[in-house]
Amino acid sequence: MSVSLHHHAIGRQMENVHLAVEEEDLYSGYNDYNPTFDSEELENDVGFQQAVRTSHGRRPPMTAKFPGTAIGARPLATSFGARVPVASSMGRPMTGAVQDGAARPMTAVRAAGFTSMTRGSTFDPLGQSRGPAAPLEAKNEDTPDEKIKVLEKRVNDLIEESCMAHSTGASQLALEKAKEAGRKERALVRQREQSGNADHINLDLTYSVLLNLANQYANNEMFPEALNSYQVIVKNKMFSNAGRLKVNMANIYVRQKSYPKAIKFYHMALDQISNVHNEMRIKIMQNIGVVFVRMGQYSDAITSYEQIMSESPNVKTGFNLILCYYAIGDRERMKKAFQKLISVPLGVDDEDKYIPSSDDSDSGMVIEAIKNDKLHQMERDLKVLAEKYIMTAAKLIAPAIETSFATGFDWCVDMVKSSQYVELANDLEINKAITYLRQKDFNQAVETLKTFEKKDSRVKSAAATNLSFLYFLEKDYEQADRYADLAMTADRYNPAALINKGNTVFIKRDHEKAAEFYKEALRNDSSCTEALYNLGLTYKRLNRLEEALDCFLKLHAILRNSAQVMYQLSSLYELLEDPQQAIEWLLQVLSVTHTDPRALAKLGELYDGEGDKSQALQYYYESFRYFPSNIDVIEWLGAYYIETHFCEKAIQYFERATLIQPTQVKWQLMVASCYRRSGNYQKALETYKDIHRKFPENVECLRFLVRLCTDMGLKDVQEYATKLKKAEKMKEIRELRVKAGREGSARSRREGREAREGSADSGHSSTKGERLSARMRSLPGSNEPYEASSPKEIDASYVDPLGPQMERPKTGAKKRMEDDDFTDEELGDDLLPE
Repeated sequence: MSVSLHHHAIGRQMENVHLAVEEEDLYSGYNDYNPTFDSEELENDVGFQQAVRTSHGRRPPMTAKFPGTAIGARPLATSFGARVPVASSMGRPMTGAVQDGAARPMTAVRAAGFTSMTRGSTFDPLGQSRGPAAPLEAKNEDTPDEKIKVLEKRVNDLIEESCMAHSTGASQLALEKAKEAGRKERALVRQREQSGNADHINLDLTYSVLLNLANQYANNEMFPEALNSYQVIVKNKMFSNAGRLKVNMANIYVRQKSYPKAIKFYHMALDQISNVHNEMRIKIMQNIGVVFVRMGQYSDAITSYEQIMSESPNVKTGFNLILCYYAIGDRERMKKAFQKLISVPLGVDDEDKYIPSSDDSDSGMVIEAIKNDKLHQMERDLKVLAEKYIMTAAKLIAPAIETSFATGFDWCVDMVKSSQYVELANDLEINKAITYLRQKDFNQAVETLKTFEKKDSRVKSAAATNLSFLYFLEKDYEQADRYADLAMTADRYNPAALINKGNTVFIKRDHEKAAEFYKEALRNDSSCTEALYNLGLTYKRLNRLEEALDCFLKLHAILRNSAQVMYQLSSLYELLEDPQQAIEWLLQVLSVTHTDPRALAKLGELYDGEGDKSQALQYYYESFRYFPSNIDVIEWLGAYYIETHFCEKAIQYFERATLIQPTQVKWQLMVASCYRRSGNYQKALETYKDIHRKFPENVECLRFLVRLCTDMGLKDVQEYATKLKKAEKMKEIRELRVKAGREGSARSRREGREAREGSADSGHSSTKGERLSARMRSLPGSNEPYEASSPKEIDASYVDPLGPQMERPKTGAKKRMEDDDFTDEELGDDLLPE
């Protein structure tokens, strides 16, 4: 009885309950069943038993009286819903339904605690008869609490976005996000005040917003705004530990170079930090010491650093203390500070700890895992930093602590040998030798390095490498080769030793073998730029231009701003007959070294080869402006102005060449020719006379003097004509003597070669004789008559530059001949005055 009442009460209460909108459950309805087929309670069903005994409960036919289901049956009711009377199979009233105004007690079909199934429903496992589920109730975001939560989340997201933007380098975006977070936070505070929750303001969120805004102002170098933001935090008593931010304010004053204010704020921060945070106090004292050093107050900086070294010594502070003692010139305290520096404990475990044990496989796996982890890398970095500070300090104080550099260095080496940095002693010795080199004391450097020949392999290899390079610079290639072999024997994987060996082989012109040494050095150290550069030069010498180009392109990817690498690339493209690429690389060279006269001249040569005379003139002139002693540049500029009929401008360049090479007569003849071509015959005559005084046997000068004097009607024409004949005769005699001497020498060698035919070295002699005979064939034969009046024979050494300018070669890559450009040319009548 109690169970039926309980269910009825629940049904009434649930009538007013509105379920939230849910999605339709595909698996609902499996517990529903048609009560017609319920045979478990038939014995207790009075109506059923009466129908069996009589025809009282004959069932009427099914109708679609209750729409909503596939077969016209009414929807099923659950145990939680309001029950509607449904006729039983025999027409009896439903159990628990109201009948004639009296409530019949409900009988349980199932045990209490289980979902009851309403009789009269059809089998519908997929719940298709129920129709769509009722919609969920929408979350109400208009309430004050919900608005506050949404604003808080938005502020936190903006702070995070600001920090992430700064980490990616977008400082301006980070500042904008920080400002937006500040505006949202103020809106949040107003929202709380309006809702009456002013006492529940999130101070941590306010602190985060203000701190992030101040940091972003500082990152954008908006220092006044940053200081104001920090001041707002510091003055607010509700923020605990805000006094630490005075360190940030002091750092800003340091960046503004307001050092007294920075010292003041550092001390204020130090006073507000308890001794519990000792590490932070040490860092603040380090900052104080650095500021005192920048102010030049070394005594105050020493006081700060000494306090740190007494409380918590570290290598950085020890090194700074040595620098301060060096600045004030205190020798004894420098020594004591150096001893403190090498005795600072690093707190780094021994490297033997990372050697795996063959017995225990588990420990070996652990060691393999931690061998290259972040902690071990940090330990290695700390050790490398300490060694760097010790080496730098030793090199700095060695000349200052004793009367001589060598004595001071020896004291440092002795101190290091007795410390935990024993392996640094040998490196200090090598640095001692390098210091000797800087002092131009080559012999002492060599002697110091030779003392390492009997030491361990690593140090021996380093010393032998330096010795090999020193002898290579001194052009003592045998000693350089010997020490390169010694360095390779001590350490075959030393790339510097392999490079030195390759250099000595390169000098001997064994380029293939040199390339092998450079390749081996690259296999041992793929980042060895020296080996890659030398390999490229070797391929270039072997005329394997594509491989050389590949080497220098790889090198350019490593050394982006190396002018030498880019110049080599330009040279290779020129050899590959790609002048446009060569020009592009030379322009990149000039973007790095703007005043390189050789690069400018080469660029002018390439433009000249391309036919762009205006660009060529610009770069040749720039090259001349930075280096006015390059004969090739001067010659091109002079020839250009002659070709463009500006002989007056060409004169200054040829006069410059005369000053650089005063013994070369051709420059002075060019000056005289320019005067004559520009119509200044008197100046040309004076110049030719001056040349004749300096070079009285010069035939060309005498010929022009004869022509000028004849055209100008001067009386000196006969005198110069006589001198011209004598000079031509003397030149003929000299040439005959030279020709006879060469022919006699060739004849004697040819006879000697014929006499030595069949001997063991006949092959070598015949080859040499062929070279000599080929050279002799280039000279006139002995049976050719010599004509003293022949213009070609007389003018063999010079021709005026105005004639052959139109035949100037047009390829920039063509090799410039060492001989005179104006030889083997006849003097035309167009060179004479009208």
